[in-house]
Amino acid sequence: MKTKRFLLSCLFTASLFTAVAEASESGALAYRAQKSLEAGKIAKSYSQLERALLASRKESDLLSESRILISMAQIRTMSLDLDFADSLLSVVRPGALDNGTSLLLEKSKVALANARGLYENGVKVCRSMDSDSLSRAAKPLQGAIYSECAMAYAGGGKSADAEEALKMVGKKLSKDGTLYTFTAARVSHLLKQPEADSLYRAAEKISIQNNKPYTTASILYYRGLLLKKRNPNEARDLFLRSENAFDLMGLPNNKKRSEKEK
Repeated sequence: MKTKRFLLSCLFTASLFTAVAEASESGALAYRAQKSLEAGKIAKSYSQLERALLASRKESDLLSESRILISMAQIRTMSLDLDFADSLLSVVRPGALDNGTSLLLEKSKVALANARGLYENGVKVCRSMDSDSLSRAAKPLQGAIYSECAMAYAGGGKSADAEEALKMVGKKLSKDGTLYTFTAARVSHLLKQPEADSLYRAAEKISIQNNKPYTTASILYYRGLLLKKRNPNEARDLFLRSENAFDLMGLPNNKKRSEKEK
């Protein structure tokens, strides 16, 4: 029951520590890092992951080390340290991975490509994934993969693929959840659909209710971009709110990005 609750709580971060062996030192530290991340304590989470990485190497556990490296890369992607994220993913040993961790690595590559605005690169990774392997993964991980792929397809102008991937997010996760509503808003924005603003507002409300501070701040930033020309005053307020939130989360790159747009 504890493991099930843990998996279901990891919607936005894609089950960063899927099937972690909590009895090990590295597993315990990784689990704590996940809980810190969910609370928006980004710097604390990363510090715990650094300690977990050292513990995994002491344990000579390549699978645990790989999971932790991927998790560290995901946080670096979230914090817009994109070259650092890339370097972390580059040292993961694919031969040491199980099915779920291998898929998590692919998901991380798509997320990095999306963060760089290189959507076609993300599309290539999405299309190279093995459908049988994906179908065997835990539903939260499947949902997170489809989410990143939906955004990659939308950014690449592939509307039919984006809408199909979004449908899969809804099938694997709750349509009332944070990840689905955020993905729907981003897809609509990237495809330049008129309902993007209303979807962002709905996503913001759900994200706040579910206590997802990083997601909420990201929604504010992206909605600010959407409204920058049509409603500059509201956009400036959105950028200010996201700037303040990112600052309090200890994310200077994200803060600067919002500050620059004001």
